[in-house]
Amino acid sequence: MNASIIAVACVMLGLTLYCVRRDHQPAYVVSKTTLSVIFVVAALLQPHPVPLYFYMILAGLLFGLGGDFFLALTGKGMFLTGLISFLLGHILFTVAFFVIAIPGPAVLPGILAVIAAGYVVFRWLRPYLGTMEKPVLVYIAVISIMLVSALAVLFAPRLSVTARSMIFTGAFLFYLSDLFVARNRFVKKEFLNRLIGLPLYYAGQFILAFSVGVVG
Repeated sequence: MNASIIAVACVMLGLTLYCVRRDHQPAYVVSKTTLSVIFVVAALLQPHPVPLYFYMILAGLLFGLGGDFFLALTGKGMFLTGLISFLLGHILFTVAFFVIAIPGPAVLPGILAVIAAGYVVFRWLRPYLGTMEKPVLVYIAVISIMLVSALAVLFAPRLSVTARSMIFTGAFLFYLSDLFVARNRFVKKEFLNRLIGLPLYYAGQFILAFSVGVVG
């Protein structure tokens, strides 16, 4: 079943990238939203031995679906709405990760690395942000906390290696994809951002969707 989901998702991702490349905006909105619906369905079809983790991940994915729809539209208002939707999704993912793991001393070097990365990203984006400086700063803080919570999972010995690896990988890919969203919005709008960012984003979301079946 999961193999079929991945196959369909890959086809839809290819179609989405094609729509971006050809600047077919209405088709892009439809294909991207459909692809995002698939990762929600993927989560729903998994077993969920830890119900609270499942519900938090599912809610986060639903906000991701909303964010994808709004970001696919044009206009500053839609971008800000999408940003808020993704912000709420990151918060829900953070709660989900903290449900199954609490940071210990082993996570401290990772926390420092995440803080340093967030600082570098903000310094990079700051000259381009204008009135969006504060919202973007808040967003960077939230995704950094989300990544720290994923690090806590990575170092949680009671969880299986598969679960830990999937959750951290999914969160990290989501984090990386946001850099390309920011670059496309604020620094340089070009197809390369979508070509790299969209596969990273969808890989991260699908991995997190599948993770609900392996956390136990």
